[in-house]
Amino acid sequence: MADMGMVGSGLGSTDTCHDGAAAPQHGASRVLLIIPCFNEEASIGGLLGEIAATGCGYHTLVVDDGSSDTTAAVAGCRSRVARLAQNLGIGGAVQTGIKYAARQDFDFCIQIDGDGQHDPRAIETLLNAYRKQPSNITIGSRFIDHAGFCSTRMRRAGIRLIVLALNGLFSGGGRITDPTSGMRLMDRAAIEFFAKAYPTDFPEPISLAWAMRAGLTVNEVPVEMRARETGVSSIDGLKSASYMIRVLGYILLARLVRSP
Repeated sequence: MADMGMVGSGLGSTDTCHDGAAAPQHGASRVLLIIPCFNEEASIGGLLGEIAATGCGYHTLVVDDGSSDTTAAVAGCRSRVARLAQNLGIGGAVQTGIKYAARQDFDFCIQIDGDGQHDPRAIETLLNAYRKQPSNITIGSRFIDHAGFCSTRMRRAGIRLIVLALNGLFSGGGRITDPTSGMRLMDRAAIEFFAKAYPTDFPEPISLAWAMRAGLTVNEVPVEMRARETGVSSIDGLKSASYMIRVLGYILLARLVRSP
């Protein structure tokens, strides 16, 4: 992990209800929202405002992945921020948050993107799904109800192939429809597992392969995604085909290698 600095401590340290009174988080459970960001100054403030508007008092950690803009400054007004000294990519940024969750004894961490695609109101959907059917990982899936923004046609075709590979090569973990979703809940067992090792390349689908290989359980719940508020995806166009081929190779490798 790269060197990082911790700044800010607004929403992330306060539990409040809609009426402003202090409230426990889901009984005795402690929930951390991990928000990886790279140059998201235009969207992160609005996202943190939406999170505050839920009135649920979630703890938040914005992981600024070596941004060259004012992401950290904007986020620091409302949240604790981990500033990475260099860009590690989404895998390194997410594991930074997972390691923090492990060290601070959080019961759950929930990854959401900093670009505004994930509606904070869906956080409760993930937590409610866990209460009904506890699983080590609970994914917010775009492809159960097919509501909201569901990506481009080429990327959906690639995702279907990744789904076939994961569900075909790994059994017992759970059936998956949206392996590339960046909105997912991890319980304490998953936090401890991924704090030790987390994939740097294609982390969303490969982390599921690693988890299922190790015997962790996976569940999904339908959520509605939104189009990106700012920026563009790094795997649009022809990059989608390359992404799919490389992910399939990594999944096959994960199946052939024994879990540590």
